[in-house]
Amino acid sequence: MVHPTVRGLALPTQLTSLIDRGLWAHPGDAVLAEVIPWFESPLDFLPGPRQMEWECQSMDMFADDPSYDFFRESRGSTATVPVELPWLDVELAVLIAVGRTPGDDVALALDYRSDPADPRVVGSDFWTAPRLCRWRVVAPTFSAFVTRLGL
Repeated sequence: MVHPTVRGLALPTQLTSLIDRGLWAHPGDAVLAEVIPWFESPLDFLPGPRQMEWECQSMDMFADDPSYDFFRESRGSTATVPVELPWLDVELAVLIAVGRTPGDDVALALDYRSDPADPRVVGSDFWTAPRLCRWRVVAPTFSAFVTRLGL
């Protein structure tokens, strides 16, 4: 079975299955607030690989322009030291949810640095230090995230 890819990264089997069955859907703001209590902005889940690929283009801009360093997005292939949290390695990340409000540059991403088959889920935290993004772990694996959401 061939799994869809985004940015050359194979989407987790469980995510592919949820998308194919029409079950990859936002569980509601109340559920999301319970799962990610520190995340203050509303999110929209990206419905499939094509939308994920399109939304991920912003990561390239943020990683390639030093004036956007406050987003803490970098390219591991060009870094002089390993890219670790609170930074996001854009070459090993796929956005799965983005801010519902236009201009809110917030997101959830699959972070493949942890496990290429079942990557961790990270979120952009602009609330702890409002002028500087800090990528934080939302769930240690995508499968754990889905279980917590009740999908």
